[in-house]
Amino acid sequence: MTKIFHPNRLRVVLAEKQIKNRWLAEQLGKSEMTISRWSTNKTQPSLDQLIEIAKLLDVKLDDLLEPYNTK
Repeated sequence: MTKIFHPNRLRVVLAEKQIKNRWLAEQLGKSEMTISRWSTNKTQPSLDQLIEIAKLLDVKLDDLLEPYNTK
């Protein structure tokens, strides 16, 4: 099954863990605007960035992805 990044999952995980975009941006060496763009699906993080985000947020990579129907 193919899975893709889902920006709402990032927002939910950040909210559940009470983590601000600023903190995540600082940890990743990115701007808050970049995190905001990921959260609103204007751009998407690379796979390497997603792996790092999952590590920083102490979640499985799957927690940031959703199934994608290719049919």
